[in-house]
Amino acid sequence: MADPGTFRSPSPLDTAVRTVTRRELLKGGAAIAGIAATSGILAACSGAASPAASAGGGTSPAASAGGGMSPAASSSAAGGELTLGSNNSDAVPKKALQDVVDAFTKETGIKVKVNTVDHGTFQDQLSNYLQATPDDVITWFSGHRMRFFANQSLFTPIDDVWGKVGSNFGDAMKAAATGDDGKVYLIPFDTYAWTVYYRKSVWADKGYKIPTTLDEFKTLAAKMKSDGLVPIGLGDKDGWPAMGHFDVMNLRENGYQFHVDLMNGKAKWTDPKVKQVFTVWKDLLPFYQDGAAGRKWQDAAAGLVQKTTGMMLQPQVGETFAAAGQADFADLDFFPWPNHGKEFDAEKSLDAPIDGFMLTSKSPTLSKNMDAAKAFLEFAAKGAAQQTFVKAQAAFIGAAKDVDSSAYTPLQQKQVQVIGDAKNVAQFLDRDARSDFAGPQGMQAFLINFLQKPDQDLDAFLKQIQDYYDGLGPEK
Repeated sequence: MADPGTFRSPSPLDTAVRTVTRRELLKGGAAIAGIAATSGILAACSGAASPAASAGGGTSPAASAGGGMSPAASSSAAGGELTLGSNNSDAVPKKALQDVVDAFTKETGIKVKVNTVDHGTFQDQLSNYLQATPDDVITWFSGHRMRFFANQSLFTPIDDVWGKVGSNFGDAMKAAATGDDGKVYLIPFDTYAWTVYYRKSVWADKGYKIPTTLDEFKTLAAKMKSDGLVPIGLGDKDGWPAMGHFDVMNLRENGYQFHVDLMNGKAKWTDPKVKQVFTVWKDLLPFYQDGAAGRKWQDAAAGLVQKTTGMMLQPQVGETFAAAGQADFADLDFFPWPNHGKEFDAEKSLDAPIDGFMLTSKSPTLSKNMDAAKAFLEFAAKGAAQQTFVKAQAAFIGAAKDVDSSAYTPLQQKQVQVIGDAKNVAQFLDRDARSDFAGPQGMQAFLINFLQKPDQDLDAFLKQIQDYYDGLGPEK
């Protein structure tokens, strides 16, 4: 981590985290081997509101980590308890996580109190939450978001846990789980790629073909519009979906290294390369769904289900289709964002964030629940646990080597292929940049402003972004 308030230039570790080759991705296993409010708001939902009972009783070995991991005796406390803070607030992932927790309790006898907070609130208020009275274990992200809080000693290193389960992850996953101090802080759990979703039946009926270039994409969008469809669906009420749209276009226009430099402050938002990204995006906005700022992504995805929208750049769309029914889900497909005709297209870079579990450091119950918390991390590192989660997640895939990929849906199998074909994998703007810059007062607000006023002076607009970044103090 750099001096407070400034981004550091990417270190070799950054490159290891974000640069993932096809060989690294596919190495070592059939699943994706190498990658695979105020503090009161959150504290009220944490163990501080109702402290978990002490992890009582004697200790007993937990089940060994299966699949590609060496058997390891766990130090879990039989009959213990722990608290888990979760940002899986949408119905499908919330239930999927509960299924994982139930399986853990059944196997170990350890009770888990899951405290779920709205995804956006959890993310925006995490700093206050971690410094107050957080839960023992939390769901969180890799990338800058992990390393910053680890550098603030707000997460607990888990090198001892990694020593038991690390063989179930490839080198790229270990890099994603490691902080700037060389210690491990994250158990990678799932990942997914930002891709363009569409309904196969609609495209077959209309005779649409998958575009491989930006010009073909625009021609297709124009045809969809003339056919009475909304060409590109978008719901940006939660602030983060538009970040992915910018990120993907920036990767296509300027390449992976520029993405890294921009996220870390080495490149400026006033750079003509950034203006070019917004110029390309502006040309596409006539084909976007109106009113994106007031619409949740799930509502935008509903248009795809209802066959009123032609395509949508967004992860997690499979959740909406799975809820609609098997016939709808079987009709869903996707393709990577098309090439822009730049030399960087050869990189085939994409955004593929990694989610996982971490131990907090200031939980009032962690000292009593430490054995139980680490037992949960060991359990979460198993392919079987990850399979339990991703089987309901449609297009998400597990991060461990021993996930049973034969049980994947066709969409999940395609995720493995697309991520494996990528030369470079980024964590996406929301996770690769410092939280206050990417947050509601920063890029979330700037991108909503752009969507609402695309004809504004882009030079002045980008200067506002750079001025905002330059005016940030130490990251909090």
